[in-house]
Amino acid sequence: MMFRGLAAAALSLGMIGAAAAADLATQEKAPVEAAPGKETPFFLFADTQVSYRYQFPAASPGVQIQQPDGSFRGRDIPKHILNISHADAWAYGTNFFSLDILKSGSQAPAGTTNVPGGFFEADYGNTEAYGLYRGTLSLNALTNTKAFAIPGLIKDVSLAFGFDANSQNDAFGSKKRDIVGGLNFSVDVPAGFLNISVHAYKEWNRNGFNVQPDRDVSFNTVPEFEIVYNFPLSFTGLPLSLAGFNNIVLPKGRGVDNPAAFAFNPKTGLEFLSRTNLVLDLGKLVYDQPNKVDVFVGFQYWLNKFGNVERVNFKGTEEKSFLAGVAFHIF
Repeated sequence: MMFRGLAAAALSLGMIGAAAAADLATQEKAPVEAAPGKETPFFLFADTQVSYRYQFPAASPGVQIQQPDGSFRGRDIPKHILNISHADAWAYGTNFFSLDILKSGSQAPAGTTNVPGGFFEADYGNTEAYGLYRGTLSLNALTNTKAFAIPGLIKDVSLAFGFDANSQNDAFGSKKRDIVGGLNFSVDVPAGFLNISVHAYKEWNRNGFNVQPDRDVSFNTVPEFEIVYNFPLSFTGLPLSLAGFNNIVLPKGRGVDNPAAFAFNPKTGLEFLSRTNLVLDLGKLVYDQPNKVDVFVGFQYWLNKFGNVERVNFKGTEEKSFLAGVAFHIF
């Protein structure tokens, strides 16, 4: 069930903030039998899946409309999202990779500030690619002990590390790059899994509204927390699970030191992202073929999106959206 749980949680991890599923490296695993004449497989578990999800209404900082009374509000943006993800476990740890391709509606147009004469805005929505990697190394496995387990509380403590990277063809022209490193705690729960990571977080990005030499921004190194979970809902009598994550990044500064650029680089706030999916193993329900096809619905909440804090004339920093999709396990 743990391996199945990681695959289900991977559905909810999709875009941003996925903690590594270190629990895989610490469970009591059934022996992996090798076929006669063949060596034991390197990976204890591996799952690759392709999924599509529709999200509405998404939000984007600064994408807003002015209301009749003169005030502003964030503009609702539909998004079509294709995701490719891979999760695996080996003797000493885990790996998780996810790539989202996000296509926004025309409410969040493509554009650039690089053209001669200033700003260009298209009549179609922007496209973003967002990838992330998370890995763990189990301290119990590395030391060949149970020294990092507390029965009834913690199954294992792992070294955790990873990175995020994105590119987006809107006026801001985001080119986010970040690295994380710290510890992952695998919580001892009766069923499913719950992992909590505590990281140091360092981000570099690009702000297309800045003029050179301030377009490339570098934020402060700050604490970051990631929580990933999957819990089977066996009481329903259906192959259902609740899977999701929470991500918290503390305020990371302005990203620039030049006071002349502060207008387009206000101080960031605490960023909180949460996504929860209800996942149904459709293959098991309909064809008695588990781990083949999943369908899911979910809800995403994002406060201070990308660290942006809402102001009187700057909206789109809080996102409350629903999502639905389907995933196919291909390997």
